[in-house]
Amino acid sequence: MVSSLEEVLMLQGVSRGTVSFCCLQTTPKLLYTVIALLNLSTVNLDLEKKLLVDTRFRVCAGANDDGVDEAEKEARGESTLPERFRYLTKEAPDPPVRWPFFVAAAFLLYAWRAVLFELRNWRKAAFSIVHFVGYLLKLVLALIFHFLGDPVTSLIRCIETALYSIRAFYSGIVAYAPVPELTAIIMLASAVLSIAEATVPNSINSQTYLLTISGLIGYAAVGGYISETFFWTLLVGMYGFSRFIKKRDNVSSALPAAAVLAAVGEPWVRVLVIASYLALAVSHHSKKTHSERKDEVVVVTDMKLPLPLLGVALAIGIRLAAKWAGYRHLTWKIV
Repeated sequence: MVSSLEEVLMLQGVSRGTVSFCCLQTTPKLLYTVIALLNLSTVNLDLEKKLLVDTRFRVCAGANDDGVDEAEKEARGESTLPERFRYLTKEAPDPPVRWPFFVAAAFLLYAWRAVLFELRNWRKAAFSIVHFVGYLLKLVLALIFHFLGDPVTSLIRCIETALYSIRAFYSGIVAYAPVPELTAIIMLASAVLSIAEATVPNSINSQTYLLTISGLIGYAAVGGYISETFFWTLLVGMYGFSRFIKKRDNVSSALPAAAVLAAVGEPWVRVLVIASYLALAVSHHSKKTHSERKDEVVVVTDMKLPLPLLGVALAIGIRLAAKWAGYRHLTWKIV
């Protein structure tokens, strides 16, 4: 049995000294087990040879890739490890250091601990700087108000007064706008403007600014902001400016005054002004010759509506819309 075991071990490539030692130190039962394992390995010898060739090829390729020179191989000497296990002896690379930024930050904090301890009062220093800048800004603001305080305050008061005046004016229109009187104003003023435009074409577009000023004067007279004497003085001044400075005819010059008197005057003043202006227009038209009438034919393509009439129409619309909205609101509340 021992001789057969020696033959099997010699066939498997084990040296003779190792075989003799194994035979002397091994019990018979263990020897039968070793022989069975060696027979099993002999049956699969062809498959193991193929795997050995493949493993040697990979080991050689890995050795060539690692760049180990011949001198290092000779220094290492012949290894007794089988070729099929040599690829397992390759050194594994060291794992990379994770979170290198935090590692570096830890070293920096450790190195600069003295500086960080010295800067422990940085909050007080920052607050002191902020307070100092605030005091400087207060000083600059005080200097500005010392020299420009009164004009700025007056400007703010003027803006506030204007805003409150606009709000009160709008509230008055919404609550108390007299729709019948405003409708009569539009009709009478439109009648005067129609007479002037029929007699002297383009008489409205040529003096839109004067018509706007006359409308404001009429509103100021009705509201009691100016006296009646000053009102008549302004109307005469407007007529003189248009007649003697702008060199317009009598019909065009009297148009702003006639329009405002027909709009805001007493009933008898309205009738008198409309009749007088109509007579002036007829007289002016009758004095023209036939050739002058042909020459004065002007085609007006862009007719500008006077702003006072537009404002009156807008006031009527606002009042009617507010009244309708209030009625609908009350109806909803009742229902």
